[in-house]
Amino acid sequence: MKCRVGPMQPSDWEQVRTIYAQGIATQQATFELIASDWSTWDAARLPVPRLVAQDANGLVTGWGALSPVSSRCVYAGVAEVSVYVAETWRGQGVGGLLLQALVMQSEAAGLWTLQAGIFPENIASIALHHACGFRTVGCRERLGQLNGFWRDVLLLERRSMVVGV
Repeated sequence: MKCRVGPMQPSDWEQVRTIYAQGIATQQATFELIASDWSTWDAARLPVPRLVAQDANGLVTGWGALSPVSSRCVYAGVAEVSVYVAETWRGQGVGGLLLQALVMQSEAAGLWTLQAGIFPENIASIALHHACGFRTVGCRERLGQLNGFWRDVLLLERRSMVVGV
């Protein structure tokens, strides 16, 4: 695998949206049913870090971004992580590259806690997060419905060892 991770550019949006739609289609990544437009997606995410992994030809192979968990100032250092990998690149280490980079850049931005909500059936994502220092905090039972079925969501978090200690 030869991918590099760098900042997401607005010109990456169509490829990012396609990968997001692929994740939505699995029904194992999110409660979302459609990939939103740029302005909606942009407004729901922190400005940095927003990352893409790209192959040698510049094709986006995955992306990662952070969302605020609350508008209250006491939670300013807490964000929810999203990592999505293109179908053809899954299982090749792209998710790990992105998540590790998000962790490092989140700490550089002053964030002290990252959290992730993951469906229990998404074993690969749980393993990825555990490998990057996240721990499972608990299970939020029947948190929401997806296509008429109640879904549990595991809550994982990673506390920085350098920010907020």
